Amino acid sequence: MSTLKINADPRLIVGLENPDDAGVYKLTDEMALIQTLDFFTPIVDSPYDFGAIAAANALSDVYAMGGKPLTIMNIVCFPSDELPESILQETLAGGLDKIHEAGAILIGGHSVDDAEFKYGLSVTGIIHPDRVLTNAGLQTQNHLILTKPIGTGILATAIKGKLATENAIKNLIAVSSALNKTAMEITGRFNPTACTDITGFGLAGHLVEMAAASKKKITLYADNIPFIEDVYNLASMGMFPAGAYNNKTFFEPRTRIDPKIDPVLADLMFDPQTSGGLIISLKKSTSHDCLSALHDNGIDARIIGDVEGDDPCGLVNIL
Repeated sequence: MSTLKINADPRLIVGLENPDDAGVYKLTDEMALIQTLDFFTPIVDSPYDFGAIAAANALSDVYAMGGKPLTIMNIVCFPSDELPESILQETLAGGLDKIHEAGAILIGGHSVDDAEFKYGLSVTGIIHPDRVLTNAGLQTQNHLILTKPIGTGILATAIKGKLATENAIKNLIAVSSALNKTAMEITGRFNPTACTDITGFGLAGHLVEMAAASKKKITLYADNIPFIEDVYNLASMGMFPAGAYNNKTFFEPRTRIDPKIDPVLADLMFDPQTSGGLIISLKKSTSHDCLSALHDNGIDARIIGDVEGDDPCGLVNIL
C-alpha cells in the first residue's frame, strides 16, 4: 500500500496513516462510520464453531474502536466440488448466531468458488466522533487490561497435529467465539484512552503497535498474563505456529525481554491469536474499578502492564 497514492479526506478519522483495527469516517458531528473486514480458513473441525469464531473475530474490530456493529455482509470462498453444501450452511449458521448476539443485521455478502474454504465478515458500525478509541491513545501511568487469555495459535496448531485434547478444543472454541461486546460496554464506562484487539501479531506485537503509535514505553508483566488451559504444556512441546516465529523476528527489535523469563513464556508473547481479547488502556485511578466490573460480569480480565513514559519509537519491556 505504501506505493499507492491515497486521497486525503478531512472527514477520515482513522485511515491508513497508522495501523489500527478499523477505518473510521465522520458522517456528522454526532456520528462516524466504522468499517472493517476479516476472513480466514477453518481453525477447528466443527463448521458451526468455525463460523462463530470467524464472525466474533471480525466483529471484534468494531468493539476495539469503541463502536457498535450495525450491518454485516458475509465473505465466502468455498470448494463446492469437494465439500458438501451442509458444511457451508452450518458455518453461516454459526456466524449468524454471533451477528444476532452482537445486535447487528446480516444484509448480504459475496461468495466465490475456491479450492480453499474461507469465511468471514465485512462489518459496518457507528460511534460518536469524539469517542473513537485507537491504538495511539496510550497515556503515561495508564494501566493495561487484557480481557481474554491467550494461546489460540498454540491450540490451533495442536489441533492440526492431532495432539489437542477434547477439553483443549472446547476451551479454544469458548475463548475465540466469545464476543468482546460486554468487555467494551463495561470498559467504555471508565473512559479508556486507547484500545486494540489481540489477533495475528500476538500480544507483544500488538503492544508494540500501540507503543509505536502512541510514542510510549510499555512494561508488560509476564506473570500476570492469563493463558488458556493446556497452552503452556503444548508450547513446551513445540506446538508454535509459524506465525509466532515470524512475529518474534519482526517485533523483537522493539521488545526487551528479561533474560530471567522462562523462554517458553517469552515465546508465547508472540503467539498469533484468533479472535483474541481487548487490550484497554485506562487511568490507574479507574482501572481497578473497571477490573471489578469485568469480573462481576464473568470476564476473567487482568491488569498485565503499565505505560511508563515517552519513547519516540515505541518500546515494550517484558519482565
